[in-house]
Amino acid sequence: MIRSITQQKPQEELDQLLNGLSRVFIVGCGTCVTLTCTGGRTEVDAMQRLLAARGKLITGSIVLPVACDNMTGEALQASRLMIGQAEAILVMTCAFGVQTVARQIKKIVIPALDTLFIGKETGPGQYDEVCTQCGSCIIGETGGICPVTSCHKGLVNGPCGGTNNGKCEIDQGKDCAWTMIYNRLKELNKLDAMRRLQRPRNHQGEPMPGKFRIKEAASLSPSATV
Repeated sequence: MIRSITQQKPQEELDQLLNGLSRVFIVGCGTCVTLTCTGGRTEVDAMQRLLAARGKLITGSIVLPVACDNMTGEALQASRLMIGQAEAILVMTCAFGVQTVARQIKKIVIPALDTLFIGKETGPGQYDEVCTQCGSCIIGETGGICPVTSCHKGLVNGPCGGTNNGKCEIDQGKDCAWTMIYNRLKELNKLDAMRRLQRPRNHQGEPMPGKFRIKEAASLSPSATV
């Protein structure tokens, strides 16, 4: 299961962001941040107690089913009176949720969390980053293992000279990505794939910010010629 992985901002940073704001409404999310224990009902209630102890008036709180969903605006309507009494909205969700809430409410929106990466659950309570969304996917030639993400150095032609007994020289507790790729390709009888030289990654291939539009949708736009 893929999730946005977050961690709570340091209290000093939150105090700075909330400086001069006395009335706060808190928003959490029932999906990713609930599973990672950073913005579910338990964490929202704890934040409410913490801010109240620091002299803030909490006008209310809500844990949205999915904060980054298009239905966020409708879900927030149920708390519009409490939101109206607040000077700022403290959002305990990933950055996607924060931006979605910001588009729906004409209030100062403050993120309580830092979004670290998009991760896949690889064990109970453990999430690992599996894709950096680089736009140049080569996992068809690496046994379904992404070296750009799994290798600390992001090597697309590996391994480096520092691998030792199948472990990464940067993190001894981490398996070397290229050792894993070798073992996977060996199982599949596809080791010849490692002999193919991958071209250097194009770090400027996609201008920032990235945009994508389905061609069928573009053809239906009002400006399209019929």
